[in-house]
Amino acid sequence: MFMDGYCILDSAASSSDAYWLLLRVLALVPLWHYLLLAAFILFSFIYNFLELHFLQDLFSGFPGSPVALSYNASSQIYHGVVSNCKILHGKYFATPWLCSPHLQTLFVNYFGRPPSLKYTRQLFRTADGGTIALDWLSSSDVSGGAPHGDDVASEDESIPIVVIIPGLTSDSSSQYVKHLAYYTAKRGWKVVVFGGVSITSNFSYNAGWTEDVRTVINYLHKEKSKAPLFVVGTSIGANILVKYLGEDGENIPVAGAVAVCSPWDLLIGDRYIRRGRMQKLYDKALAFGLQDYAKLHQSHFSRNANWEGILKSFSVRDFDDHATRVVGKYESVDTYYRRCSSSIYVKSVAVPLLCISALDDPICTTEAIPWDECKANKNIVVATVKHGGHLAFFEGITASQLWWVRAVNEFLGVLHSGNYMHKQKKNSKSSIALDSSIDHGPYVNVTEDGTVAALNNGPTTDM
Repeated sequence: MFMDGYCILDSAASSSDAYWLLLRVLALVPLWHYLLLAAFILFSFIYNFLELHFLQDLFSGFPGSPVALSYNASSQIYHGVVSNCKILHGKYFATPWLCSPHLQTLFVNYFGRPPSLKYTRQLFRTADGGTIALDWLSSSDVSGGAPHGDDVASEDESIPIVVIIPGLTSDSSSQYVKHLAYYTAKRGWKVVVFGGVSITSNFSYNAGWTEDVRTVINYLHKEKSKAPLFVVGTSIGANILVKYLGEDGENIPVAGAVAVCSPWDLLIGDRYIRRGRMQKLYDKALAFGLQDYAKLHQSHFSRNANWEGILKSFSVRDFDDHATRVVGKYESVDTYYRRCSSSIYVKSVAVPLLCISALDDPICTTEAIPWDECKANKNIVVATVKHGGHLAFFEGITASQLWWVRAVNEFLGVLHSGNYMHKQKKNSKSSIALDSSIDHGPYVNVTEDGTVAALNNGPTTDM
């Protein structure tokens, strides 16, 4: 027994000596080796966390991302329009130092490098007492031409008009919207953006509310009947656009449309944005943006929704539960998401529709894209690229342009020059009695800093 105890003590002493020897050996390794190892581990963590793809691009020679097109084999829109679009048949080369969907998305929201421009704002009221703001931009606004007043959109009645529907918490001042508006107007077309405006009715914006879009489109069609109307929706605005197109089908005064980074299925999108680590950060950021929006209209939300719940919302779902679904009178959040998802309306879209998405979109997952439904509709072409983020797609070393903006303008240009634009039936019911539902407001100038000044003899309007 004594010997056994001795052996145990001797074994423990040997183990202790071994660890001590190991520590002495490790102490001989230069400090900078440890720092290099720590830097490598940190780099690997950041590289994977931000989903960087610089090394893959570098080792493969920056090959770019080819555009994948999904369409019906007998689609005239593809064969007659998209097949003639060089950009959609080329590659997207992402800005090398924005080699991550998260860097792309953050850059477009906080920097963006948008061109300098100045809108002219038109205000009018709808039948339910709501106020809609339309921010106009024409070629003379981006080419140094003389300003115009009441005839803001009437120089040439046949010039196409592009209506832009921004995404959640976005408006005409958003960076990516300015890119689209500027370069569209630069080509000689007129642009009108749904701008931010105070809520003046008991109903507020949600992801499936198409009535404002329908009212504006019908108004523009009635006032400018000679001008082809094109509509571009981005993010949630794309969801609203596709839902509107599906609801009205053939009976719609839209010549063509583009949906950029659409969420498609809000229920799938809700699950996705609450699943990943980075997605949860986006979720909180969007929730805070919605809270700021609610605070600007506290009287409306405190009267029609759960104000205390809104202030405690840390996710988009929380905000929708306490505000959006309550105002919209939906039984639950999931009910709101199901009924307002545009994916169920895809089969009824009757106008030429191009849908653009990035496979690495960190907010609107490609899991929600209704591939089969889109492919079954001869009017729809889906274009996807491997990289690009959410509404970013920066290209060039200086990141001064957005690839999707060029793709949108090329598609609409080819569509306009051909014979494939949608034409509404002559006996349309959707453009009747607009004078009774719209109270025309003044045109005002909206500058970079948000200053508003009237252009006509009407009253000056404060934002």
